[in-house]
Amino acid sequence: MDNILNEPEAAYRKAIYTAAEYLAMEKESDTKHEFFQGEIFAMAGAGGKHNVISKNVLGELYISLKGKRCQPYGSDLRIHIPQNTLYTYPDISIFCGDFISSQEDDDTMILPVVLIEILSPSTKNYDRGGKFKLYRDIPSLKEYILIDSESVNIEVFGINTGGHWELEEYKKLADHLILPSVDVTIPVHDVYNGTHLTD
Repeated sequence: MDNILNEPEAAYRKAIYTAAEYLAMEKESDTKHEFFQGEIFAMAGAGGKHNVISKNVLGELYISLKGKRCQPYGSDLRIHIPQNTLYTYPDISIFCGDFISSQEDDDTMILPVVLIEILSPSTKNYDRGGKFKLYRDIPSLKEYILIDSESVNIEVFGINTGGHWELEEYKKLADHLILPSVDVTIPVHDVYNGTHLTD
């Protein structure tokens, strides 16, 4: 497990927890935690630029997807990956069709189509490495987007026709972030609007 979750620190010191114990503790907690293979990990808080970018992207997605079968959700929505046991809170997730909850918890969802993480110095290695490895176990996932909060840099990993993940990068404010799976295009300038990165 250390090779996968090497960024977050264990939040509790019990040797191992059940998913039911984690979910019960999470309902009483003021902070968010991840669960993986019996261990519970504290999630890092979000900084100012992170929150601005999250607001911008959620707003653009809400406008673009209003009235359509795919809908965006923010970081309060917990997802579960039954294939590897992970419970976590992506910064932004998009679900299409029926909203399917986890068998273990009605407030936890499964089968997102798009996941977006906003990178910070403390989480970028985990989001690019171990977390992406776990996310790839989601059978419905079509795109995984990493948005840097310290520079204009967006990485979009998408599944090609051969079933392999391919990378598309956006590094200019004049670029347009394209999400083919949900037919959405967002100007990169609008992603970073309100941060010093557009000056």
